[in-house]
Amino acid sequence: MDAEETQVMARTAEFTITTSWETQVRGRVAAAVDRFRGPLTELVERDANDGDTRLLVADFFDVGLNFSKYQDLTTEFRTSGDSIDYAIVLEGELFAPIDVRRIGQELDLRNIQMSRRLAAERGAEWVFLTNGRVWRAYHLRPDGDGHTPIPIIDVDILDEEGYDRAVDGLFHMTRESVEHERLEALRRWREAVEAAPLAESLVSDEVVAAIRSRLREDSGHRGHLGEDEEIRRVLTEEVVSRGLL
Repeated sequence: MDAEETQVMARTAEFTITTSWETQVRGRVAAAVDRFRGPLTELVERDANDGDTRLLVADFFDVGLNFSKYQDLTTEFRTSGDSIDYAIVLEGELFAPIDVRRIGQELDLRNIQMSRRLAAERGAEWVFLTNGRVWRAYHLRPDGDGHTPIPIIDVDILDEEGYDRAVDGLFHMTRESVEHERLEALRRWREAVEAAPLAESLVSDEVVAAIRSRLREDSGHRGHLGEDEEIRRVLTEEVVSRGLL
């Protein structure tokens, strides 16, 4: 392991490897969440309008996610109608349109229709959507009819029980995570745990071997010829939903 890496245990008891830059960025995101929860609560209580919500969102992008309000965020795509409020531009290229809704508005896919079109036209793969409280990141997956928005991050800053999850999700939306391809890695993980690829993993040699070992331990059986084939048959015919394999 690199000297700058440390092993840490999260509150969920899951182990991960954290680099020095990641520790610093996670700390900054957590501090920003703590700092903005008060103003967010005030916006919720007075059901603030779109303009006030946009101001807070721009500040959070700057302070918490490290996208400069003056260098990385632009309003050049804003129109007079149902518009795209901001966009993240990195190295002169559109990275992600950002749709901002007022603090009390429920979010859904209808909110990102214009962003999806703009991203597709400019070759961007990401769309961010937020009302200041809830933050979502969608990846635009190419398909036969265009691009399908796949939710990759969905967190609520004011959810007391979801604090760690919010910090973790927002960490993946930071400039540093984009540069280190951590957001892209999270996207690949989300894709890997969809039903079809997960079903394929369940019948892999490694998983079948692990199941065989566990079943031998539980049953006290010393083993017999054809065990792996038997396990794989039951998995494919009785456990995994038909059509996924």
